[in-house]
Amino acid sequence: MMNWKRKDLLGLKDLSAEEIKLILDTAVPMKEILGRRIKKVPTLRGRTVVTLFYEPSTRTRTSFELAAKYLSADSVNISTSASSVVKGESLKDTARTLAAMGADVVILRHPMAGAPVLLARTIRAAVINAGDGTHEHPTQALLDMFTVREKKGELAGLTVAIIGDILHSRVARSNIWGFTKMGARVRVCGPATMMPPEIEVTGAQVCLSIEEALTGADVVMMLRIQLERQQQGLFPSIREYARLFGLNRERLSLARPDALVMHPGPMNRGVEISPEVADGVNSVINEQVTNGVAVRMALLYLLSGGGMPDA
Repeated sequence: MMNWKRKDLLGLKDLSAEEIKLILDTAVPMKEILGRRIKKVPTLRGRTVVTLFYEPSTRTRTSFELAAKYLSADSVNISTSASSVVKGESLKDTARTLAAMGADVVILRHPMAGAPVLLARTIRAAVINAGDGTHEHPTQALLDMFTVREKKGELAGLTVAIIGDILHSRVARSNIWGFTKMGARVRVCGPATMMPPEIEVTGAQVCLSIEEALTGADVVMMLRIQLERQQQGLFPSIREYARLFGLNRERLSLARPDALVMHPGPMNRGVEISPEVADGVNSVINEQVTNGVAVRMALLYLLSGGGMPDA
């Protein structure tokens, strides 16, 4: 069994399949802790975990805070709207302040791609990328892979369809890197105006219609339209988008009968996914949320110097 050797988790593009497997394997005993009546172990007692979010977030930030608490670490949340950032403090200066206060792990979400790399080069503390611009969101992809592996047994050989706003989705990028490294086939589909140029170099197959992407798929991952990141005019209307690229029960029937339906959240019900599919028997959206805590516990553990926990 390999040991974790990296100081930071900045993205999945640079991780090996062995490193991804180590994270997923470590998350298994972490999820067992979540099933206990008292969800707390002393593993990271005395460690300080800081969440530094320059963008709004509920799921990811709360998930990391719970992960830290369950491992007995001290958790500090810094809201940039109520900090020195609004007074013009740079990311480097904020980072140095956190380091001087004794932070062991800093979890960063930032609107600029590459910000976690800058932070990791500035401080000795471990840095986890919780989403940087439209670049990557590695912990979301890891929890997605953990959920699929838990349901399907393995990732190699599966066909994963990712549908929606691929151009602006850091979740899509991380999932493409992650699933392809683990031996899965990834299809992407969305409006031509929301498809990154040369996306094929990532190993993903571009499908021109949602029907083509869904046919025979083992996993269907729907993405929301990220209106906050895009320019006007990328698609005619919300209604037109839902008609051409929305997932409903009829379209889902093209996938395998036991296909998993996933969504990183927040969902726009009735736009990219119909309510009956979001709440249907194929949906593992709630499991994704639970597994997010387990995967983030695993990362805090590994980046704090842990090897594989004892079985």
